[in-house]
This record gives sequence, C-alpha cells and structure tokens, in this order.
Amino acid sequence: MIYYQRLWSKSKYAFNAIISYVRYSVVCKRYGFKTIILSPLAIVGAKYMSIGKCCFIHKNARIEAVSFYENVVYTPNLIMEDGVFIQQNFHCTCAHLVKIGRGTSITANVGIFDVIHPYENIDINPRNQSILTKDVIIGENCMVGMNSVILPGTILGKHCVVGANSVVSGVFDDYSVIVGSPARVVKKYNKETREWIHIKL
Repeated sequence: MIYYQRLWSKSKYAFNAIISYVRYSVVCKRYGFKTIILSPLAIVGAKYMSIGKCCFIHKNARIEAVSFYENVVYTPNLIMEDGVFIQQNFHCTCAHLVKIGRGTSITANVGIFDVIHPYENIDINPRNQSILTKDVIIGENCMVGMNSVILPGTILGKHCVVGANSVVSGVFDDYSVIVGSPARVVKKYNKETREWIHIKL
C-alpha cells in the first residue's frame, strides 16, 4: 500500500511539473525544470520573470511585472532562484527588481513589493500618480511568516526568519530573526558560540 501511495505521489508531482513547464516555459524569461505552478493564479508580464528549477508556487498567487504605468515605461526583473517554495495567496508586484534567493520559503498570504504609490499631490488619486521603485532582495534560505509584507527597499541577508504578521522595511544582516510592525531584529546568530542571541530592543 505504501509503495503505491509513493508511486502515485511521484506520478502526480511529475504530471504537475510537466503541465507547468509546457504552460510557462514559453512565456517566462527563464523557467526551470521540475518547477510547479498551481492554478488558479494571475501572472502579468511573464516575459520579465526568471523562475529557477525545483520551485513551487501554490494556488491563488498574483504575480505582476509592471512594464508600463501611468504613461511611464519600467524595466521589471523578477527573479526566483532554485528551490523557492511559495504557499497560497502570494502577491508580488515588481517594476524594477525583486529577487528571492535560493531555497527561500514564503508562507501563506505574504506580499512582496518594490513599488511605492506617491500620495503627496492631493489633486491626484494616489492610484493614478506615477509609481516609484526600490529594489527588494531576499537572501537564500530565508523564511517569511504568514501574513507578512515585505516593503520596497528591503534587503534580507541569507537565512533570515521573518515572524508572522510582520511589516518589513530596511536592510537586515544574515542570520537575523525579524518580527513586528514595524519589524525589528530580535535575534541574531553568533558564529563563534553557535548560538542565537536575543537582541534587547
């Protein structure tokens, strides 16, 4: 019985990987082998997206590469390196650079954006003002907790952990635990002692 369950699981994985490859490899800038993207989802500007091998994107994702907005041309570059794992209801908007590093896990209901909607001109709806961009770079082997938002200009080092419901903005070193709204570093890894050290706020 266990043998047939494993065989079915492998067959289902292979089927989804093949369907995803046929569907998205022809439209994406780069699309890696053994990557699975589950429907339903919304992808805009796939030709600006590079997705590595062995990635997984769960249902109900909304991924947008914005190349034109309010009469301004943009050059988006959305990169997911090998082994990126994304759970359901992911929302990402990129007008310049969003890079998610190798092996990083994004849990459910997470938003990642490099786009800022200015609001200073009170005579124009913020939605209709020309957008600004600040690059977002997430290092390898990071974990982003449920319901978190990664704001424009954020840079996470490798092996960073973002707690659930966090609003993250800024630059954070490798091996940091980041929580809160606004998010702050609460732990860092000490390579000499091989311990995670609490940071006093």
